[in-house]
Amino acid sequence: MFPWMLVVNVLLLFVMIFGLLSLSIPFIPGLVIIWVPILIYGLIDGFTLGSGIIFGLITVLLIVGNLLDNVLMGTGAKQKGASWGTIILALLGGLIGTLFLTPVGGFLITLLIIFLLEYLREKDARKAFETTKSMAFGLGWSILARMGVGFVMILLWGLWVWKF
Repeated sequence: MFPWMLVVNVLLLFVMIFGLLSLSIPFIPGLVIIWVPILIYGLIDGFTLGSGIIFGLITVLLIVGNLLDNVLMGTGAKQKGASWGTIILALLGGLIGTLFLTPVGGFLITLLIIFLLEYLREKDARKAFETTKSMAFGLGWSILARMGVGFVMILLWGLWVWKF
């Protein structure tokens, strides 16, 4: 490995670690932040059959991790009786809120929207609160799942760098 590539790899790894840490904040695309430096590495270093397979696996993990995030968040609320329309509106509201009010604001907006819509739909504050609580727990599980996926993505990149 050329000395300049060692510097590049360290910089790329720092970006990936930032991406991994950002996964603890809802609505930040941490898996994409991890994936982009891996793509950059592949473009710089070139792809072989083995590294192409590893990059393909990393890309599948990116897609699955992002889908898993939404599924885990929505499933908890759905199990408590929320409609898919409410869940989708809450997630969209949270995403828009993230753009204007930081990720924490987006998360709070998500919970507020699901509470208000479920309260309007059911006319029961206790049930709306239980649904909102389930959505929050689903978010917690999704953070853990995405961090696990991100960690595996970085490990696969490490295998690529030092073995292929």
